[in-house]
Amino acid sequence: MPETHLPTQYLPVLLLLAMAAGFVVINLVMGSLVRPKRPYAEKLTPYESGIPPIGQAQRRFNVRFYLISMLFVLFDIETVFIYPWAVLLKKLGMFGFVEMAVFMAILLVGYGYAWKSGALDWD
Repeated sequence: MPETHLPTQYLPVLLLLAMAAGFVVINLVMGSLVRPKRPYAEKLTPYESGIPPIGQAQRRFNVRFYLISMLFVLFDIETVFIYPWAVLLKKLGMFGFVEMAVFMAILLVGYGYAWKSGALDWD
């Protein structure tokens, strides 16, 4: 059975991780020893603003906010496909151009549907 051992190439990485962990631990310990500890009622209130909270901490958002954010993400993802297509357009030729035209047509139909259905109205 061959002997298993840690490759020597990983030694600098492990040393760096150990140093980073040690740096974090030392800073946390030194910070807890040096910083002043004077808690009082206003400091311990939520958000440490000194003003008592008014109302509920959780508010309800309108569903339209989520619809618009989902539409933004959907149409923002198209840029992920457009940039590589633009770089490789000469290699892809007419086939790549037609494929992107179909993709853009589908997005345009979706945008038109969202506009007509009132998903983009913020009233």
